[in-house]
Amino acid sequence: MKEKNLPETFIQPGGGGVLGSLAECWRYRELMYFLAWRDVKVRYKQTLFGMGWAVLQPLVSMVVFTLVFQRVAGIQTGSVPYPIWNFAALLPWLLFQGSLEKASGSIVLERGLVTKFYCPRLLIPLSKVVSCLVDFGVSFFIFLGMLLVYVILGKMDLGWDQLLCGLALLPLCVLFAVLSALSVGVWLAALTAKYRDFRYIVPFMVRIWMFLSPVAYPASQLVEKLPKGFGWLYTLNPMISVIEGFRWAFLGETDMALGQVVPSATAVLLLLLGGLHYFRHMERVFADIL
Repeated sequence: MKEKNLPETFIQPGGGGVLGSLAECWRYRELMYFLAWRDVKVRYKQTLFGMGWAVLQPLVSMVVFTLVFQRVAGIQTGSVPYPIWNFAALLPWLLFQGSLEKASGSIVLERGLVTKFYCPRLLIPLSKVVSCLVDFGVSFFIFLGMLLVYVILGKMDLGWDQLLCGLALLPLCVLFAVLSALSVGVWLAALTAKYRDFRYIVPFMVRIWMFLSPVAYPASQLVEKLPKGFGWLYTLNPMISVIEGFRWAFLGETDMALGQVVPSATAVLLLLLGGLHYFRHMERVFADIL
């Protein structure tokens, strides 16, 4: 039987620098969704509570912070009950933390994917971030339920206009949190592939970052303790804008002025562009060093 002449297909990395890499990721977006859903299923496979862990983590953290920072340290949050005030910060923080930790180790974790066939390498950390959005969505509905309970019990005043404002601004807050995680995560993903020490540095760094962010205390209390003239340095932390923006959107209260968002947004943009360039530079040797 005579063989047919089949067309040959050459698979090779796309050009165009960072923009070309992002365009290539868009063409492979179905693979990204598949990898993200696989991560979600593996994460909760053979677990006792399953998706319940996405609820337990912020709830347990909220209880601990309430006991330590409100009952012991006496942190005051104005007219908003501390548990709601704290939970509003834990939601974006846990999204950021999970995205950063999973993206930073993604290349090493998916070494089989990297070494056996070609796909845009940037797709791997992106899929880890997308999988964290599932946990965020589950926890967010718990947050809405808590708001409803507190309003019904008369412990806080929250109108429909404030709730609609929060829902309208939610995509922007989530996008800022995701970009903040990616701006550091792509750097760490490439560095961890080359220097495995970063696997131990990342959890330590994230823990310190949490206490430097207004998760358990108002941002104004830390700014007041900083030396005069160094307050601007604190605003470079992108999670301040994310957390305070989330609180303002849903609770109508914030310790941050609108002008202070500019430094943190600039820091995220510069880190992200630099990280994408470095990742693009390193991805050609990932298969060799893994």
